Amino acid sequence: MQTQIAIFHSIMEQNFELIAKTFMGLEPVLAKELTQLGANDVQIGRRMVSFTGDKELMYRANFQLHTAIKILKPIRHFKASSADDVYEEIKKIDWTEYLADDKTFAVDSVVFSDEFRHSKFVSYKVKDAIVDQLRERTGKRPNISVSNPDLRLHIHIAENDCTLCLDSSGESLHRRGYRQESVEAPINEVLAAGIIMMTGWQGDTDFIDPMCGSGTFLVEAALIARNMAPGLFRKEYAFEKWPDFDADLFDHIYNDDSQEREFTHHIYGYDVDFKAVNTARMNVKAAGFSDCISVEQQDFKDFTQPQEKAIIVTNPPYGERISTPNLLETYRMIGERLKHQFMGNDAWILSYREECFEQIGLKPSIKIPLYNGSLECELRKYQMFDGKMKQFRSEGGTVKTDEEKRQMAQAHRFKKEREFKQRLTEQEENEEGDIRSFTFHRHEFVKEKRGDRREERGERKPRFNKDGDDRRKPAFGGKGGGNKRSNDNQNRGGHERFNRQGSSKRNNKRFNGDED
Repeated sequence: MQTQIAIFHSIMEQNFELIAKTFMGLEPVLAKELTQLGANDVQIGRRMVSFTGDKELMYRANFQLHTAIKILKPIRHFKASSADDVYEEIKKIDWTEYLADDKTFAVDSVVFSDEFRHSKFVSYKVKDAIVDQLRERTGKRPNISVSNPDLRLHIHIAENDCTLCLDSSGESLHRRGYRQESVEAPINEVLAAGIIMMTGWQGDTDFIDPMCGSGTFLVEAALIARNMAPGLFRKEYAFEKWPDFDADLFDHIYNDDSQEREFTHHIYGYDVDFKAVNTARMNVKAAGFSDCISVEQQDFKDFTQPQEKAIIVTNPPYGERISTPNLLETYRMIGERLKHQFMGNDAWILSYREECFEQIGLKPSIKIPLYNGSLECELRKYQMFDGKMKQFRSEGGTVKTDEEKRQMAQAHRFKKEREFKQRLTEQEENEEGDIRSFTFHRHEFVKEKRGDRREERGERKPRFNKDGDDRRKPAFGGKGGGNKRSNDNQNRGGHERFNRQGSSKRNNKRFNGDED
């Protein structure tokens, strides 16, 4: 067992290839996040971004990225033209380096190929190869665990190009951990964060979602405004079960609040449905943002001009997954409110139906294609200013930045996506990830020495003391000073990962539920 861990450890110590999966249209946003995180060799693919980094970067990517849904570590690239080829290639890997006798594993697959029509069949062949090899070598058969395996594997096949990866994330990273309750058809947390980042908003004005539902935009906006890691609420990552898991390194990353910042504005959420309002309030409180987010019951038709500079980001119902009476009338009302009660500000609206956008009656300055689940939607920006566009431009107003023009140019990729999807027989299984055939970097690096490691696990102080006060320095200002998250933390058990004896609390269920 010690030899297996040593081999695994030596493999993982150096810089290595990594893949961050995301939703189509968010790749440039994710690439920018990775660059800012210190990733090397960042390259944009389709629904993915490849990069290189060390173990610390892999941990940080899982913990800090807002727009990634998985972080994968490729361990083998090969070509295969049949299921038997896949079996033989997988069997060439020495699986004793990755799996001990008493450990469990699971395999998921994404397949885009005329040769391999069924992704589940590919998963079975990978499992068979691993089980057969280990049984031949050790005389023991490893167990499969779909719900909570010790090792998660991911195989991607594009035509005959195959990539086998270790899944370092486990459950999709959009499951942050703060969601207590949900409403019908909530927007995905990763998509919500990506949309906010596309607007360029970083907490420099007030933020408003007049149709907030369960409050996803609100909480994601607060995380971005305060530059907080979305992984703060997460219970566990798959890499925590790997033989070489460095608990001290991850504790250092988890407890480092040096990049968090003060947020001096406010976030407002409104919804006509009181059940949605209560749900949003519950999720806001669980995330610890009651000091900077307010949620009230209000119909958008009663919306009035905000006193402070603000941005609206919202996802109105489309009538697709939610039955919405008077749908077109709702969009006419949105246009009327923006025109008369949001002058001097920008509004960003995500929707699906062209006829809905037409009812808004305003000319958008930007149209960015995005997928919301399987629906090809558009994110449209409406700049609300007095007078005509010509006058606005003559006075120095910017209608489209260079970055926004580049985002709009993604439309042609969506046409190809529609054509490609017609070839698939398992669209629902594959819609979350699409790592196309890709030329990966092959680099050998010596990992830089990193100082300032944490003290021994049992000697570290917990993040919160017995009174519920945050031991860390106050990261945020606000009325009354100090970090107001601690008040909410008392109600939900806080963010501390360890108790006073240094034992991990991450395996305990912090919250009452999570979105299915």
